[in-house]
Formats: sequence, C-alpha cells, structure tokens
Amino acid sequence: MDKATIDRVCQWLDEARRLVVLTGAGVSAESGVPTFRDVQTGLWARFSPEELATEAAFRSDPQRVWDWYQHRRDALLSVRPNAGHMALAHYALRHPGKLMLVTQNVDGLHQKAGQPHTVTLHGDIAADRWLDEPGACCMAQPPLPGRPPRCPVCGNLRRPAVVWFGEALPADALASAERAAADCHLMLVVGTSGVVYPAAGLVHTASLAGARVVIVNPEATVLDDLADACIRGTSAGTLVQLLETATPPDMLDRKERTDRWIP
Repeated sequence: MDKATIDRVCQWLDEARRLVVLTGAGVSAESGVPTFRDVQTGLWARFSPEELATEAAFRSDPQRVWDWYQHRRDALLSVRPNAGHMALAHYALRHPGKLMLVTQNVDGLHQKAGQPHTVTLHGDIAADRWLDEPGACCMAQPPLPGRPPRCPVCGNLRRPAVVWFGEALPADALASAERAAADCHLMLVVGTSGVVYPAAGLVHTASLAGARVVIVNPEATVLDDLADACIRGTSAGTLVQLLETATPPDMLDRKERTDRWIP
C-alpha cells in the first residue's frame, strides 16, 4: 500500500467538511459474509437468481423464496462487523454530522458496528415488508405465522425487505444518497466493483460536483477513471489506516468543525 497516497488521502479527510462513504460487498467479505452466489449451495445450487430474487419468483413460489432468504439470514447470525465497519462507525462518532454512509449491503453490519446515518440502498435482509400495498386489515393485527407470514384477513404476504432484481431502489434512500453525493467534498468508494447502478452513479454525481473521489479496492474497478486516488488494498486494513489516524476534530479549525451538514 502506497504510504504517500495514504498520507494524501488522510489530508483530504482533514480538509473535507462533508464526507460520503459508499460501501459494497467487499467490506462485508472480510467478515465472512457469503456473496449471493456463494451461498447458493446444496439445495439452492440448482436455482438461478431469477428464481430466488424477483417479485415474479416470489409470487410463483413464495415458500421457496422465503426459505431461501431464511437460509441467508441464518448464515448471517454468527457474522460480526470487522475492523473496517468499526473504523467507519468510530470516525462518524468522533466527527458528528460529517460522514454519511451509503451502503449497497443488506447484512446490517454497519448498523451493528454502531454506524449512525446509514443509507441502505438495497434494503435490510433482516426485515420484512408487505408484498402488496397493505390495507387496514394488514395493519390492525399481527400476520399469521408461516413461510411466509400473511395477513389473516386478506392474505397479503410478508416478503424480505430487500431490493430484488428488476425493482427500483427505495426512493427516500436514493434521494438522500444523491443529495449527499452532490454536496460532499470527498467520497470514499470502498469494496465495490462499480458495475451496479444506480449506486455507481453516485460516484459520477460526486465527481461532477467537484468532490474528490477515492477508490479503495484490491482490484481495478470501472470507476477508477473518475478517481483522484486509488488505493489497492482490503477495506478493513485501509479504512483503519485512513480513519483511525485522521486528525481529531478538536484540532481542526472551529469554523470548519461547525460548517458541516447533519445528514
């Protein structure tokens, strides 16, 4: 890892009043979180993503899709945040209002690490929501247990609260992320290949708005041409180097400390 680049990015972190960090699967990989395809073993190896992670698949065979997501939830029970998650959470707590974290991950590890102001673009695998617009009956009493649970009156199904293939991102989350990207001074893009849109479009937004962009990834990404610096390293080790060594907020200029957003 190039020390000169690390030192330069640490300086940019000190100078930036508004920071956005966009994280992808690489951040969670160091905690042992299996990717979508890695967890397709045994019974699940014979199914395509279209048979497990689309609204059409759920409507066709809700129990199969529900059981697949329960399988993934069970695989996450023993997973803990790694040093990268913790470095981000500690930095945010030391610099209130400076950092907005935007993640493509659904595993909840940033939140478990104590990260405030987490924008989850692709949802939360531990949560459920109604498949169809809920009526008064859906809200009046708990759903009946099942695989999946359902409304006891109208039969509306509960589904995993994640973004399936072909679905739009949650409008509020995307709007918050786009506003932050357009208004930040520095964006760290960590552990993502940059091929999934609209999340990758946030990097273009930040760059066009004049923010510095730093890519942290072991391999080259399709976003590298937008970067002011590329750090070829794992997310955990790099984030600890960058964020745990940044200047404490009480050593920064008073005006700089107060001229920050509250996400």
